[in-house]
Amino acid sequence: MSTTERVGGELRHLQLKDRVYEHLRNAIIGGDYAIGAALREVDISTSLGVSKTPVREAFVRLQKDRFVDLIPYRGAVVAGYSKRDLREMYEVRELLEGRCAARAAEADDDQLHADLQRNVEETRRAVEEDRLERVIELFENFDRLIYSGSDNKWINDIIHDLDGHQRRIGRLTVGIPGRIEHSLSEHEKICAAILKRDAAAAEKRMRAHVRSVMTDQLRSFRVEEA
Repeated sequence: MSTTERVGGELRHLQLKDRVYEHLRNAIIGGDYAIGAALREVDISTSLGVSKTPVREAFVRLQKDRFVDLIPYRGAVVAGYSKRDLREMYEVRELLEGRCAARAAEADDDQLHADLQRNVEETRRAVEEDRLERVIELFENFDRLIYSGSDNKWINDIIHDLDGHQRRIGRLTVGIPGRIEHSLSEHEKICAAILKRDAAAAEKRMRAHVRSVMTDQLRSFRVEEA
């Protein structure tokens, strides 16, 4: 059984098992399931109107993606992050995003630069108007704009692997007091360096931003010690 979905203006053909997988993955990333929550095959299969088989297959894929732990006698449980997980992810992010910011500054791409400037201006307004969901969306879009300047398929592949975890953690991060304002200020400085085409400053600002976010998360998140 399969279906066709329209995503980003393009038609995408999905089998039932892929639909179930993406539904659960997006729900975990979006915070619909809390860390440690049990994912029950019967409940999920009933709510989605499918058999247990595609749900079970989705659990295996989600375990591989590190969104789910499969525990003997307990079944599928939504995975959390240890402090080591966060440090390792942010070590990779610091390297990748720093380089992407430098490439964005070096790029002869007026549209990219204009989009970045528009993003931080819209984010400032959304923060002032206390529109949290819009702030989250704009933060995620800022990251995508920075990544788009990499022009490196290998970097893009790694970013794709990290993207779901990054968005999931990012949604948890906005609850940290003062974090939204700090991130906005840091984005503005990164953007300013890129608009000046100062690659070294853009990379430095981005790496400092990633370290800042990681520090706040390690202080504030309920994580399991590795």
